Amino acid sequence: MSPESKVKRELENKSGISIISLIDGLIEEAQNSRASDIHIDPREKDVRVRLRIDGVLKDAYSLPREIHSEVITRVKVLAGLRTDEHQAAQDGRFRTIFEGANPIDIRVSIAPAYYGENCVLRLLSEHAEKFTIDTMGFSSEDLTKIKNAIQKPYGMILATGPTGSGKTTTLYTFLKFLHKPEISIITIEDPIEYSIEGVNQIQVNRKTELTFANGLRAILRQDPDIIMVGEIRDRETAGLAINTALTGHLVLSTLHTNDAATTLPRMLDLGLEPYLITATVNLVIAQRLVRKICSFCKEGREATDAALKELAKSFGVAPLTKGAMIYKGKGCEVCNNSGYRGRLGIFEVILVNDAIRQAMLERRSSSDIRKIARGEGMKTMVEDGFKKVLEGVTSIEEILRVVHE
Repeated sequence: MSPESKVKRELENKSGISIISLIDGLIEEAQNSRASDIHIDPREKDVRVRLRIDGVLKDAYSLPREIHSEVITRVKVLAGLRTDEHQAAQDGRFRTIFEGANPIDIRVSIAPAYYGENCVLRLLSEHAEKFTIDTMGFSSEDLTKIKNAIQKPYGMILATGPTGSGKTTTLYTFLKFLHKPEISIITIEDPIEYSIEGVNQIQVNRKTELTFANGLRAILRQDPDIIMVGEIRDRETAGLAINTALTGHLVLSTLHTNDAATTLPRMLDLGLEPYLITATVNLVIAQRLVRKICSFCKEGREATDAALKELAKSFGVAPLTKGAMIYKGKGCEVCNNSGYRGRLGIFEVILVNDAIRQAMLERRSSSDIRKIARGEGMKTMVEDGFKKVLEGVTSIEEILRVVHE
């Protein structure tokens, strides 16, 4: 029986819905649909269930309002959360195994809302384990810069972008590339997305005061060669990460900035001295995730004059030339009629060289740093995106959706 019919069968069951089977069916269907999240949101008359597939939420089911509390209680039991607490946010995780499939780790977030507690289940499947540094979508020039930078014995590599842009997956892929028996790799994360064999991973725990900063101090006493700090959020963590990189360690971390050029001034905003930043940061990668056109229903057409004019208006310059072939998925069973299947990154990579170091020491603006980086051969995310449009792997609509320019 397909997982989809499991959920439907339970909802149509005249003798009563089995909440256990319903939740199992939802998780299994989400896994088979390659969904990253299940959203369970109570409304006035029903409970809406949505799946996030390739970064976009889609309606999946409407559950009866009267089973809402049982559904939430079942999830709480699975995640080891308090079932008698309804007014506070709770977080947990659990693991489930379906026949013939790999185990799925599921992160749970429950929060009180207007019509009752809502719930988000994040499926931490091992998709990223399939990535290698060569298959992530970096251009050959960027790949050379990255491989050179991450194989240096010390310094800092920063991945930046908004939440859900794939930064952690990028850093995990780098760690897998760097992992060798003779190297000690330790991470401090919040949360640990999934385990990497041979890497010591530490979970932030505020109840025991194990913060990024305190965890980083502890890691330094563990004799590491490479350290990954899940996120630099404050001055203390930034300062410790910089000092760690200065003392002969390779440090990988993430920051929330819109593009690569803004990252270096952002570190100044955190109160760090320019000379410390220029002495440690080797490479900055900014990224977004775009949906890939479904290869089963992909069709091409020549870009129209109207489309080219519209793009020129949006970007100031025309990113495509007359006669360029652009592609779209018309929708089929394989991609659930969305026209897309899977995701890939679009990137902006700045190698911190002498010209950029000088600009940093002079506390120049992000726009100045961007100009210098462009002069040194950096391709912007938009340019990388349109290169992938011309290669037929993504669409113009996707680039416009994720770049917001």
